[in-house]
Amino acid sequence: MAGLLKFITCGSVDDGKSTLIGHILYDAKLIYADQEKALELDSKVGSTGGAIDYSLLLDGLMAEREQGITIDVAYRYFTTDARSFIVADTPGHEEYTRNMAVGASFAELAIILVDASQGVLVQTRRHARICSLMGIRHYVFAVNKMDLVKYSENRFNEILAQINELAAELSLSDVKVIPLSATVGDNVTKHSENMSWYTGETLLKYLETVDVSDKDSGEKFYMPVQRVCRPDRTFRGFQGQVEAGSVSVGDTVRTLPSGESATVKSILVTDKQADTAHTGQPVTITLDREVDVSRGCVITKDDDIAAYGTLDVSLLWTDDSELNVGGDCLVKLGTKLIPAIVTEIKYAVDVNTGEHILARTISKNGIARCTIKLSEPITADRFALHKTLGELILIDRVSNMTAACGVVEDVLDKAVSGREKASFTDGVLKARGDVFEEFYYDVNSCNIFHAQTIHRTFTVGDEIPTVGKSYDYPDDLDIIVMRDKVAVKIRARKITGILSFDEYEYDGSVPLVNGRGFAVNAKTDADVKRFFSEYAATDEHSMPALSAKWLDFDTYRKIFISGAYI
Repeated sequence: MAGLLKFITCGSVDDGKSTLIGHILYDAKLIYADQEKALELDSKVGSTGGAIDYSLLLDGLMAEREQGITIDVAYRYFTTDARSFIVADTPGHEEYTRNMAVGASFAELAIILVDASQGVLVQTRRHARICSLMGIRHYVFAVNKMDLVKYSENRFNEILAQINELAAELSLSDVKVIPLSATVGDNVTKHSENMSWYTGETLLKYLETVDVSDKDSGEKFYMPVQRVCRPDRTFRGFQGQVEAGSVSVGDTVRTLPSGESATVKSILVTDKQADTAHTGQPVTITLDREVDVSRGCVITKDDDIAAYGTLDVSLLWTDDSELNVGGDCLVKLGTKLIPAIVTEIKYAVDVNTGEHILARTISKNGIARCTIKLSEPITADRFALHKTLGELILIDRVSNMTAACGVVEDVLDKAVSGREKASFTDGVLKARGDVFEEFYYDVNSCNIFHAQTIHRTFTVGDEIPTVGKSYDYPDDLDIIVMRDKVAVKIRARKITGILSFDEYEYDGSVPLVNGRGFAVNAKTDADVKRFFSEYAATDEHSMPALSAKWLDFDTYRKIFISGAYI
């Protein structure tokens, strides 16, 4: 028996999506006797002249039955002798494009219905483009209502040419085209006597046999962390679903975005110990040492996966209000939820022609290529490489409604994580100074964002950049990094010494800044030692008072305002 197939039906309004699935369920004897009776009675009081209205098996809402259209996504589970299925029957009306996108997000295969009397319409193209955007790789174009065009082979070939043109435009690789009549039943579960010219498979037969497995993905293990499990002080497990590859006890893994490495100590699949876990399994993983991991982090064996601060994305905008540059939102990617802004609309996409159009705003149901700046780097990747790390939604921060869904096309501003984040080292001592981070203010969202624009580590003899967009340091200064208890001496923009606090003495001849680039109000070495002592005795509640006493925040630092966001 073939594996489970999750598929979606979509197309324009009244193309027969619900009728098609209803006919499959009815013909294949996949409904109960009382459902069959109810269907026959409901059909008699409907608008079908007493004939069975198969769409009533899926259109469950009263509003749907009254209007004769699908509004909500209807999920149905059924099983034949050859395979199990989950189908999402989705709305065709443009007003409910959001609902259709939700259905597409779970599917492995899309059945796109085309009315034989009308051919490929704008809404057909929109749905095909959205399915492609959501990563669906397998397609069936069901040319429906062939009975209305007298089962004409010529008409079918005309529509076949339109479908082939659309498939080439969207680079759809696995496409099957089947002529049928959902109402009469031609080529749905049985071959049609009215279309002897078609010698291919029926729709149900094709669904039972199509191979949608991704055998050559080659993805290494990664798991977004859903929850940190702490039933008592002796146990700390990281829970989530294995999205790719496998992991075994004894494997070395990395945690992102911290960049720390650890060894897998144990694996629990449900409540049972296991040596190995595979793709799709929900697991609890424990590691051999303490690491910085919380919900939204990723555990992986893939060295190519990293954290990024900027994403280049393709979006389907579903909000009633328009998308504007500077739009303030929350991004949900994997298990991470984080504030962000849209910094650029590169272009809109014409759903009919695929043409790229310059646009300042995007309206509801529009598709666009945009740049999103995150408030901090998160683990992400291109959708084509890692599906779970490349699909996202945008959430309106005021209404908490989903404003857009989309995929990551490219990743930018790679974050330097963990031990690699050291700004200064002499081979033994390491200091994680943030003196080169840029800070900018977005006037539309009223948020301050920062970015690590320099991703190298400096050592004795190196020249440092003293001027950036949001910082301007003197050529001679000392930097004290409180977290690592390391001091860095800079003369004529070159590093002349990297010292531990025990070795360091401040002579007062040059300005002094902390690891974030803020001026320290110290004139003598005694002042510095007093600052060290007070810092060591400070907790998170008294830190603001200590900072106000010892630091000047605007001497060498400023907030950069980009004209692009005004």
